Amino acid sequence: MPMQLTEHANGQDSQDARDTLFLMGGAAMVVFGAGLILSTPMVRRLLGGLNAGGLVQAAIPDFQRYMKLRSM
Repeated sequence: MPMQLTEHANGQDSQDARDTLFLMGGAAMVVFGAGLILSTPMVRRLLGGLNAGGLVQAAIPDFQRYMKLRSM
């Protein structure tokens, strides 16, 4: 059993685990930063008048066009 642990710790699995850790840590920092920004009262007031549903509906045709172009 200990031999298997040392093989994984010194091989490619170690690098993969490190890369995954960096990726997840970066994603967590992005989410945390976005939460800090969105919790600011001034930002809330600015985004309060924003119609998110309208933005999504306006973006759907562009997204569908993009998917058609990508499949070519």
